[in-house]
Amino acid sequence: MFEFDQYLGFLAFLTILTIGFWLMIFLLTFVIPYWIIGANLENFKMRREAKRQAKQA
Repeated sequence: MFEFDQYLGFLAFLTILTIGFWLMIFLLTFVIPYWIIGANLENFKMRREAKRQAKQA
């Protein structure tokens, strides 16, 4: 069976694996969509402002 240091290493491995898994889930479901939607909104606002400037000139 496991000795104590092997048990601690196994727990450390499981902890790092779990943290990485939840970080990946968080990034894929919140951060990346937020970033993409924000960039698209910013581009839309810039194009709309450019059209306004073109009409005024």
